[in-house]
Parts: sequence; C-alpha cells; structure tokens
Amino acid sequence: MTVLQLLKQNRSYRRLWMGQVVSEIGDHFNNIAVLSLALAHTHSGLSAALVMLARAVPAIMAGPVAGLSLDRLNRKYVMVASDLTRAVLALGFILAIPQHSNTVIYIFSALLMFASPFFTSGRSSILATIVTDEELHAANSITQITGWSTLTIGAAAGGLTVASVGYQWAFVLNSLSFVVSAICVWGLVPAAGTFRVKRVVLSENDVVRPWHEYAEGLRYMARTPLIMGLALVGVGWATGGGAAQVLFSMFGELVFHMGPRGIGIIWSFAGLGLLIGGAVAFFLGPRLRFESYKLTISICYIIHGGCYVIFALMRNFELALLFIMLSRAAVAVSSVLNMGQLLEHVDNRFRGRVFSTMESMQWSVMMLSMGATGFASSYTDPRTIGVYAGIASSMTAVGWAWANFTGRLPEPARQVPEEIEIHGDAVA
Repeated sequence: MTVLQLLKQNRSYRRLWMGQVVSEIGDHFNNIAVLSLALAHTHSGLSAALVMLARAVPAIMAGPVAGLSLDRLNRKYVMVASDLTRAVLALGFILAIPQHSNTVIYIFSALLMFASPFFTSGRSSILATIVTDEELHAANSITQITGWSTLTIGAAAGGLTVASVGYQWAFVLNSLSFVVSAICVWGLVPAAGTFRVKRVVLSENDVVRPWHEYAEGLRYMARTPLIMGLALVGVGWATGGGAAQVLFSMFGELVFHMGPRGIGIIWSFAGLGLLIGGAVAFFLGPRLRFESYKLTISICYIIHGGCYVIFALMRNFELALLFIMLSRAAVAVSSVLNMGQLLEHVDNRFRGRVFSTMESMQWSVMMLSMGATGFASSYTDPRTIGVYAGIASSMTAVGWAWANFTGRLPEPARQVPEEIEIHGDAVA
C-alpha cells in the first residue's frame, strides 16, 4: 500500500497523521527555543544537559503510570488529556524569557515531559487498532517518516523563528499545536474493537494492585526474547543518543559558533537523515525475511556509530552535516524495522506497558548519557565526547549480532488479541 492510498482511504489514520504533523513541528520549535534560551542564560553546555535531564527524569517516572493507564483506560481519551495538559504547560516557558535563571525552564520542562508518555506511548499502542493488517507496515513507516520530516522542518524553522521574532512565539505555537493534535485525536475511530483494552480478567484485588499488573507486563517482555532484545537495542542507542541531545546544541552554539541558527541546521540535517533512512526502510520492510532483518540491524548500528564519530571530528561544518545525516539515516532504518516487529508481535493487552516501559528504559539511559555529557563538558571538548558517544552506540551492533548468531532471537508467533470480561464493582 502506498502513502497516498493509506491517507486517502483511512480517515482515522489521516487525522492522527495531521495531528502528528502540527504537534511535532511545534515540539521542535519548543526544543530549539528552550535549549537556545538556556545556553543564552549561562553560555555553558552544562545548562543544555540540565534541561535534558529535567525532561528525562519525569519521563522515566511517568512511564509505568502511562503504561497502566493506557492498558486500563480508553487510550484515545488518555491521549487527548495529555495534549490539553501540555498545551497549558507549553505557555509556562514564556515566564523564563525575562529571567537570567533557568529555574523556570527546568520546572516546565519536567512537567511537560511527565505528560508526554501518555501521548507518545498511546500513539504507538493504538496504531494497530486504527489500521488493518494490510495497512500496518505503511502506517508504521509513514508515522516515523513524518516524525523525522517534522524534525527537519521544525528544527530549521524553529531556529529561524527564534532568531527573527524571539522565543515567545515559539512557545505560543507549541501550545497551539497541542490543541490541534487533541482535536484530531478526538475524531479517531478504531478499525476494529475499541480503544479500551478488554482482554485480561481483572478482579477487584487486581485493580487496587497496579504494580502487580505492571509486573505482569515486564514478565511478558522477559519471556519474549525478540521484544526484550529490541528493548535493549533501544537502550544501546540511548548511550549515544542521550549525548546527542546535548552535543547538537553545543556544536551549533559553542563549536561552530552559529547560535540558534546552527543548532537548528544540525537538528534539521539529522532529521533529513532520518527521513532518508525511513524511506529506505519503507522499501526494505516487506522484502526482508526475519533473518535478513536481524542482520540489517547490526549493519545499521555500525554505520550509525562510525558516522557519529566522524561527525564529532569533522572541522568543516558542511561535511559534519553530511555525516550526522548518514548516522541518523542508519538509525531510521533500524527504527522503522524494529517498530514493525513490535507492532506485529506485541499482544494488544500489553502494548501500553511494553511501549511505555521501552520508552522509560531509553530515557533512563539517555539521562545517564546526558548527565555524563554535561559533566564531561566542564573538563573536555565536545568533539572528544562525541567520539566516545559514537563508539558506545556502535557497541549495540555487537550485542545484537551475538544474540542473533547464538540463536537467542527466534521469531515469536504473531499474537492474537483475546477478549476479556472485567469483574468486580470497582471497575466501570
């Protein structure tokens, strides 16, 4: 199925896609504005690291709560509530503009990111609900390619907007984007079933013991080697990916001395690479057998880490952009292919917990990576940090290849949704 066919034929996916475009462009306006404002206040790479840490910790804390909420409640309503909450919080950054302290930035970054997993994990959880089996690969590819397209557009536009009209408009546009996203999500209709999972028998005792239910999701991941392997691949990427969240700002502002414009350009070329890789994965996905898919993932992470190292060492700005683009293209290929496997094999009743747990795992490692980067920036230059980050990301290929060649990543049977009853007066 082609992109145009999916968008034309599936109204619910079209609405989700439209909301994604607007919302994520607004997110990147916010990202560039917040990081640039923090660096403008302190002129230190440590401030960028602290912003990202302020985002990472709440995202990790929210993961289990978001997962349980998405697997218990109507996923669409949870996503709408997340959007509207973030629309209000996004305006709070305006309070930081007249100050010379980043305290307000840290507070609202934390609040905004606590609300985010309820939407991001929700979108992953409902994707297979609003499309048919025949549409699933196209929907997964388009969703990720769109995210990277908006990164390319939003980062460049965000840098130009901040440089030309100031920080305030970036935050206002980000707030409005969440409102548009909420309106789009509200109109979603499932292709089959409902947005509220109905599979597992819940007693009153289960309802008041949410940790027991969350632990059940962890056990499900642990007993499915491919799903656990993909979770660990995400962790491996995060060792260098977390550093990149800080390094891109440092390279634009402090290494190449180009201010918000430089930050925006680096992020936009990273997004362009993701877009190219997503297109490659869209072509490869239906053509790869399971064994070929696993080999492709190892190759992707070798290319990703190697180009990351070259980017960090490159003195020419244009060539540095080329290699970060290639690095992100390799990440994109693996990301689309991995998500396709998850959408095909993760049981619907566990999707909220699986996707939110994986997101929390990545944020946990990214938090450590960002913290280490911020700390190291006080003692060494960004280029050296980038080299180590690239090497760390490449090690993912070694672990994945070892698991593959020793037979530890068998293809699981495709999960079939089960119907459930909910017992007890405590559940509405």
